[in-house]
Amino acid sequence: MAFEPGDRVVLPPYGIDVISGTCQRPVGQQTHAYYELQFAHTASRAYVPVAAPQNAGMRAALTESDLPELLAQLQDSSLDLPRQWAARQRLVTEIIASGRPLELAVLTCELRRWNIKRGLPDLDRQAFRRAIKLLEQEVGGLTDQNARAVQHFLDRAWNENPHN
Repeated sequence: MAFEPGDRVVLPPYGIDVISGTCQRPVGQQTHAYYELQFAHTASRAYVPVAAPQNAGMRAALTESDLPELLAQLQDSSLDLPRQWAARQRLVTEIIASGRPLELAVLTCELRRWNIKRGLPDLDRQAFRRAIKLLEQEVGGLTDQNARAVQHFLDRAWNENPHN
């Protein structure tokens, strides 16, 4: 997939950004083209090869047309999380590191269910918050009613008290 300056993209684990342009950079004896990403509110920059952005994990950010499916996954999906802590943490870490929004939505739905049922241990609670933050970043630049519904759902999910 080819990207253009101004396109919203995600580069896990850094998050969402807009491509600021392309540049040529020397590597050994050759020069290669790179997408240049400069992350908001930091001095951090990333250079992703134009020839193979998928190798760096870069992908297009969600669009408004993706939100109905995302909202459906947040509201009603399930994930068979292992009960054993180590196995569960491996799976959760893998999902969060991938940054894939539909997988994050399924994880968020399941961790929300666990939170309501019995509360979450500290590491699961941290993972729950990280998944919500990543989804909030993706939805943050979108403004339609589905974006507002997703944001409202994520706010409510995080602020639910499992002991009420």
